[in-house]
Amino acid sequence: MIMEALGTVPQYKIHQGRNVKRFRELFGIKQEVLAEEIGLSQQTISRIESQEELDDATLNKIAKALKIPAEAIKNFTDEATMNFIANTFNDTSIGANNNCTLTFNPIDKITELYERLLKTEQEKVVMLQEVLRDKK
Repeated sequence: MIMEALGTVPQYKIHQGRNVKRFRELFGIKQEVLAEEIGLSQQTISRIESQEELDDATLNKIAKALKIPAEAIKNFTDEATMNFIANTFNDTSIGANNNCTLTFNPIDKITELYERLLKTEQEKVVMLQEVLRDKK
């Protein structure tokens, strides 16, 4: 179902490195952990995440470590994500007896994820401020 949502390539260029970062953060994996998993340095992972296009060997290693298809990294877009969410929670093609009632609001889950990511970034800022203060 994910691949159906990611099926068509959008009009603009997909930033594969940014997609690696998105999936890594979505799964709560730090750069250091991913780097160790595939035998690279944290700095190399950082550099990979800034690259617009990745070579197939690197892409396949990362996809395997994240336990996702390489195509997900190649084709992931914000639009595809919204389509996936819409299709997942509004899909009536399963059958006429589809009386599924969600016990959560998908928007709440997205907000929760965003807040966790924001908290992580705020913690990074505090840590960097402490490092700077120690160097003075």
